[in-house]
Amino acid sequence: MKSKEINLRALQLSDTSQLAKLANNKNIWINLRDAFPYPYGEGNAEFFINRVKEEKPKQNFGIEYNGDLCGVIGLIIQKDVYSKSAEIGYWIGESFWGKGIATKAIELITDYGFEDLKLIRIYAGVFEFNTASMKALEKNGYKKEGISRKALIKNDKVLDEHRYFKLNEL
Repeated sequence: MKSKEINLRALQLSDTSQLAKLANNKNIWINLRDAFPYPYGEGNAEFFINRVKEEKPKQNFGIEYNGDLCGVIGLIIQKDVYSKSAEIGYWIGESFWGKGIATKAIELITDYGFEDLKLIRIYAGVFEFNTASMKALEKNGYKKEGISRKALIKNDKVLDEHRYFKLNEL
């Protein structure tokens, strides 16, 4: 999955150092669920890469910008009666912020989810202060479904969660 500057590709063990370098950043961690460790070391990166290499179908990808690994994006396919839905998640290394990378990566993985994985619905939960992520979703046609008031606790703060979705217009 690629565009002119952005490429979504399988992560390789050779990405371990760059992934750890990018991910070991509190400004990244503050926007993600607590399952994403901080500090983030090479052991975390290697564990993640080995885990996603086994996915069938592929759901998590490295994001390259002009040939440099700059982040990760993925779909979490839901189970049971939700099996045609997926949650989208992504992060971009701070030195790559403000370049439109997330917006393009969301477009590419949404197309993959709808066309290749035959999903009907993709959704995202965004922390109340992450307006850049909200804008990237909106630029891709994701609609705000609602706000879950005081639904999250991150870094000892109670936060609202903004929920976005996009449907596969079959």
